[in-house]
Amino acid sequence: MAPRPYPLKRSPNQGFIPKIGIRSVADNARVSIATVSRTMNHVQTVDPALSARVWKAVAELNYFPNSQARALVSGRSKLLGLIISEITNPFFPELVQEFEKVAVARGYEILIGSTNYEHKTMELCARRMFERQVDGVAIMTFGIEQFLLDRFASDVVPVIFIDVPSKHANSNILSVDYRSGICEGVQHLAKLGHRKIGFISGPLQHRSAGARKTAFLDCIRSAGITPNKAWLIEGDHTLEGGRDAMQKILALKKWPTALMCSNDMSAIGVQHALFDANLKVPDDLSLIGFDDIHLAEYTIPPLTTVQMSCKDLAQTAVTSLLARLSPREAGAETEARITTRLVVRRTTGPPNNRPSAT
Repeated sequence: MAPRPYPLKRSPNQGFIPKIGIRSVADNARVSIATVSRTMNHVQTVDPALSARVWKAVAELNYFPNSQARALVSGRSKLLGLIISEITNPFFPELVQEFEKVAVARGYEILIGSTNYEHKTMELCARRMFERQVDGVAIMTFGIEQFLLDRFASDVVPVIFIDVPSKHANSNILSVDYRSGICEGVQHLAKLGHRKIGFISGPLQHRSAGARKTAFLDCIRSAGITPNKAWLIEGDHTLEGGRDAMQKILALKKWPTALMCSNDMSAIGVQHALFDANLKVPDDLSLIGFDDIHLAEYTIPPLTTVQMSCKDLAQTAVTSLLARLSPREAGAETEARITTRLVVRRTTGPPNNRPSAT
């Protein structure tokens, strides 16, 4: 009996089925293995007719290329690392989804790490990235994680950071324009008649939280409004933090008529605290968040918020990393700007000028 042309494996339900390999595709398409390889690597010199036959065979055989073998040949892992702060904040899963969508469209898989702002976890994230030999890393943490900056600065792996000037020669920066969206929010509230505006920040040791508070103070002063220190509360970017911050404000003798929050999770926590106090948004307090997570559109009432597009962040991050891997892109820009804008929904309205908690 002649030997079988391809290795076989057993399926529990279907018995023996052939293991489909690149030779199977070549035989089906009646081309060489080299032509299949060049076609699947998108080499432009492959004859279009032969390329069409290869892709037809790939579809018919339901062939999946061995990415590890291709990585060995190319010298690249075809993996991009993505390090985020915390997976429990809906903003970050949305960012992961967009990042993966863009990366896969460009022929890359992604490796995800979540630091939870813990040094040991950061170290493990960095180690995993190096062990898997990722081709580039996007550090999208919005926090102070100097360890990650130092760790990746000592390697040749392309890295992209958010808002952090870096001496790493192989790095890019995503610079978020917090001010434009926050100023839109302040101006929106001022036009509605608000002069008593408070702000709930995130943890101020984190870069982005401090930048958002600074932008708020600059914008409110530009609008001719003097900020009340009692209405500037430091939160922690969680639902519970937003609720607790609002309860601190409700304990004051005088309340603001409007609040801006450093992220949407804090704003949703504020809504919960107001509901518990039998107060209504926006009748008793106008409210603006930041991030525009998907959930913001479905709170009751829907949340007015400053949008920082996950799609823009992901698209720019992947494009910048891949540009670093291409010799033709040697002169590419090292800094990209991410814009923000106000999305008006139904949590803002004219002030009722309630003077106190009585």
